[in-house]
Amino acid sequence: MVRRLKAFVVGVSVSAALTGCKSAPPATTPPQAMPVMVSPVALTAVSSGDTYVSTIKSRRSATMQSQVDGDLTKIYVTSGQSVKAGQVLMQIDPLKQVAAVQQQQGAQAQSNASYQFNKVEVERQKRLFEAGITSKQAYDTAVQAFESSKAAYGASAAGTATQRQQLSYYQIRAPFAGIVGDIPVHQGDYVSPTTMLTTVDENSGLEAYIYVPTEQSSRVRVGLPVEIQNSNGVVLAKSSIWFLSPQVDNGIQGILAKAPVPVGNQFRNGQVVNVRVIWNSTPKPVVPVLAVQQIGGQSFVYVAKTLGSGYVAHLVSVSVGDAIGNNYPVLGGLNPSDQVIVSGLQFISEGAPVKPITGPPAATH
Repeated sequence: MVRRLKAFVVGVSVSAALTGCKSAPPATTPPQAMPVMVSPVALTAVSSGDTYVSTIKSRRSATMQSQVDGDLTKIYVTSGQSVKAGQVLMQIDPLKQVAAVQQQQGAQAQSNASYQFNKVEVERQKRLFEAGITSKQAYDTAVQAFESSKAAYGASAAGTATQRQQLSYYQIRAPFAGIVGDIPVHQGDYVSPTTMLTTVDENSGLEAYIYVPTEQSSRVRVGLPVEIQNSNGVVLAKSSIWFLSPQVDNGIQGILAKAPVPVGNQFRNGQVVNVRVIWNSTPKPVVPVLAVQQIGGQSFVYVAKTLGSGYVAHLVSVSVGDAIGNNYPVLGGLNPSDQVIVSGLQFISEGAPVKPITGPPAATH
């Protein structure tokens, strides 16, 4: 029994010795922190306003119509083309009018010949009468013939000028510099003074026509800033209301407001755009739209949270307003000192180590 006990003690001692000789497992390496761009939450001027459908209209727009009848022989311009004042747009067949001008010129030449003859004759009769060679009646007859031929020549010259002016109507010219609109006629068409040929719109005097609902009549006023946007909400230009109608449009129950549109190739007469009327602007915290994630209908952002000597990603529930440009106004859930992660969101998760890199602050709107 004693021998068995000694053997057991020795076996235990050997096992303990062998166990002590084995090396401890290596410590696990902590995951490497992922560099991420962060945007500090800061107060930014956020505008509050409403968006309305608006139409761009030119202050100077002309509908081109012919003043004469005839066949349209030439169209020199295309829709959307820029033209100068006086530039020829179209040509109507002028052959009949050219013949009329030539006929009138012939009549004028005939009248001029008679006028020149009578002019010389009256001077001759005057000398003969003063010399006592001819009678007073002969001199008076020469004077009468001279005056009649002079009047006839004047009337004939005026007729020629009128026919030449009429000939100019066979060329349709731009009344001012602008943009050519739609051209519904075609070469060879017969046109008359009732035919609409095209339009010319001056692009340097455009205005946005905004109909503000009567419910906002107490808020709308001259001088309010507006933003002209495309269908995607991208701001194309900024302006301000300069005209406010004193009357309500009965058809749509709205108040007409006008805002000048800056000159630019992106705007055309008759173009439909969105115009955001800005009622006021107040400082609010904002976060970039790309930083916000929707999970189960709730908005979340990742913030870089301090943990020991480093940072980890922490998912925070936030309440945001409607997007304004590239930012969301924050209504709740964040503190001014929070650093919102705006890059690499698809590669991080709750508690993942991150290395914050400060980016530019959110843009002001």
